[in-house]
Amino acid sequence: MNVVTKEFGKTKDGTVVHLYTIKNRNGMELVVSDYGAVIQSIRVPDKDGKPVDVVLGYDDVKGYEDNAESLGSFVGRNANRIKDAKVTIDGKVYELEKNDGENNLHSGSDRSHYKVYEAETMEDVDMASVEFSRLFPDMEQKLPGNTDFTVTYSLTENNEVILEYFAVSDKATVINPTNHSYFNLNGEGNGDILDNIMTIYSDAFTPTDDHLIPTGEIRDVTGTPLDFRTAKPVGRDINEDYLPLKQAGGYDHNFVLKTRDGESVKCAELVSPKTGIKMEVFTDLPGMQVYSGNFLENKKGKGGKIYNKRDGICFETQFFPNACNEPEFKSPILPAGKEFESATIYKFSSK
Repeated sequence: MNVVTKEFGKTKDGTVVHLYTIKNRNGMELVVSDYGAVIQSIRVPDKDGKPVDVVLGYDDVKGYEDNAESLGSFVGRNANRIKDAKVTIDGKVYELEKNDGENNLHSGSDRSHYKVYEAETMEDVDMASVEFSRLFPDMEQKLPGNTDFTVTYSLTENNEVILEYFAVSDKATVINPTNHSYFNLNGEGNGDILDNIMTIYSDAFTPTDDHLIPTGEIRDVTGTPLDFRTAKPVGRDINEDYLPLKQAGGYDHNFVLKTRDGESVKCAELVSPKTGIKMEVFTDLPGMQVYSGNFLENKKGKGGKIYNKRDGICFETQFFPNACNEPEFKSPILPAGKEFESATIYKFSSK
């Protein structure tokens, strides 16, 4: 397998950025960019063999420079919310940007998906990869440590898109990366995802306050609209009279996964009854934020298509929201010099 590189345009400051395309023998294609280390598209053959782009995104760099919704984005240093925009590391309180009310969301407005990354391509018989790397300087995003971050995207002949994260810092810091791609297995720009059939292999979630900060409770999904252990359409219960759904405006919840350190498990599955495309999600991380695109509105995407509410769904594998401040949650604070490694896999098929 090989990687094809081409120019994607220039940023506002004149930096040339690129797209990297990997195709396998099954007709599947992965396209990523060194601007933001984003996933620009994933094309999967449907039940009739027709390629379908299942990821929301943009046709040019300008779109990704105006990407508050984080379409396709690599998110670091910290994904999700930090309460009161504060974290204590080695006894020192770090005041972060308050960009979500009184809280910090996705590391603030100086986000990782607005950066340009160094790229290296790797090619093998059964897999090809693009590795994006960048040094996050000490106190960038108001977090400590000169932090080397690497995210590697690979496509295999088994129709797996593999996301591998690596980080190491010279100071203890928060390391909690994720990918914020919006998936629609009917095809991006083809309406909402409410008919997509979803399974989530989780017995519990972390309820939140009205600002979507976890309370510290681990709640059983049994008898709630968040019980996806038996497959059901995304939209079946999304408008139920249930406080966590009202707080989030739909699904925007962290599910507790059955992972153990270093072990990857299947945590979710999504199927389109229209295209026959199935996506399976695997990870070694403790949580997964499932977000049903509740705040997408009039966003011009690929081919001039307009993305609106619930036109895509995210599977953000990560540490729990606010885990850096919640002693009962597995901590994303990485000691100085210790290496962080994690992998998430999106596996596709159709029938």
